[in-house]
Amino acid sequence: MENKVPVQKNKEYIVTISDYGYEGEGIAKIDNFTIFIPGAMKDEKVKILIVKVNTSHAFGKVLEIIAPSSKRQETDCSTYKRCGGCNLRHIKYEETLNLKRKIVQNLIDKTLKQKVVAKETIGMEKPFFYRNKAQYPVGYNKEKEIVTGVYAARTHEIIELKSCVIQMPISQEIAKFVIDFMKENKITAYNEKTGKGTIRHIVVKVGLRTNEVMCVLVTNERKIPEEDKLVEELKERFSKIKTIVKNINQKNTNVIMGFENEILYGNGYIQDKLGDFIFNISPLSFYQINPIQTEKLYNLAIEKADLNKDDIALDLYCGIGTIGTFASPYVKKVYGIEIVEQAIKDAKENAKLNEIENIEFYCGDVEEVLENVLNKENIVPNVVFVDPPRKGLDKHTIQNILNLKPERFVYISCNPATLMRDLKELEEDYEIIEIQPVDMFPFTSHVECVAVLQLKQDI
Repeated sequence: MENKVPVQKNKEYIVTISDYGYEGEGIAKIDNFTIFIPGAMKDEKVKILIVKVNTSHAFGKVLEIIAPSSKRQETDCSTYKRCGGCNLRHIKYEETLNLKRKIVQNLIDKTLKQKVVAKETIGMEKPFFYRNKAQYPVGYNKEKEIVTGVYAARTHEIIELKSCVIQMPISQEIAKFVIDFMKENKITAYNEKTGKGTIRHIVVKVGLRTNEVMCVLVTNERKIPEEDKLVEELKERFSKIKTIVKNINQKNTNVIMGFENEILYGNGYIQDKLGDFIFNISPLSFYQINPIQTEKLYNLAIEKADLNKDDIALDLYCGIGTIGTFASPYVKKVYGIEIVEQAIKDAKENAKLNEIENIEFYCGDVEEVLENVLNKENIVPNVVFVDPPRKGLDKHTIQNILNLKPERFVYISCNPATLMRDLKELEEDYEIIEIQPVDMFPFTSHVECVAVLQLKQDI
């Protein structure tokens, strides 16, 4: 087998990039052997170094761009090459939208029997400073100074925060302020190896429409030295901060936040407006990262569901109830299910806050709770919305949907690979009306999709 591989590790080659991979990396072929090259663009001629060789493919690193693409741009970020935050800043924005559509189309063609053409990706007018939630790890650099920033791609080494073109500026300012305070007051940073130290992460959430800000200090110790002083100085320096929360996480884990919160200032949540609705956002609740695109995404999902006043809708993996809330004015009743207890608590609060009376929320695993809800409420939903995590739907939920046979089914997905895998299970019974990519994370290879399905007439 070995002698069939036409490239060798640590050797240089000159190649022409023929296509893009699913992460937006360049693909080249040598004797029909595939090489993945991050940072290279379609139609470019590049000199590469082979860094890893498998039996079926290899990975290369760009040494020199001999003939650049006309769609290449200078990156506007000083830490771009090392940061794992966004991987397509070297490509002009319009082209990233085309690339995302192509990623989705390739998966459709590879997976589905139905011949569906992915629509043009819906982009942002201003694809900058869009992330309303920032999670900054705190640690030490090689000089043993406290730093915060982002993890270097595929490592736990912190790249110091300079400035970031996708995070909101106030998030960066708050993180820098906390680091300066830690240095002045000799507060230690958490050390992953020893499990010692105080501050692990600084998490900032911002209400885009309301300008309300939450600062969460994730700590390894129950008490932060000079805690009251830090709270007072944060309030004084940042008038938009509405609440400061201490989140205690004493586990040796990659999970950023623990389950225990202590409110140091304010009421422990902020509000934001999406569409016509107000949402409470707490430290542990999930809220879409890019509210501008979220509005487009949800409005599209509601519009395509073709709702009417007799509809009974299910909102599965409902989070804090955003899609169900958007759907509520147009239907008879909405039932939402979500496994995260805090999210369901927030969802119920949000329904009250917006005076929505035709929505009910249940806490539990969708695969276990769904049947109980259907039996208990004695309902037959005719429209179902799902917005699952990256791993997609489990087989049990897909079977439930096939048993229920709702007339309309809208699948919001953050992972086109698991979306296509799940649609394959549904396409016998459902016609796939359209698949619409939406750019929720500009300049990254992530792509969100809204898939609209209609029950076939003869089923």
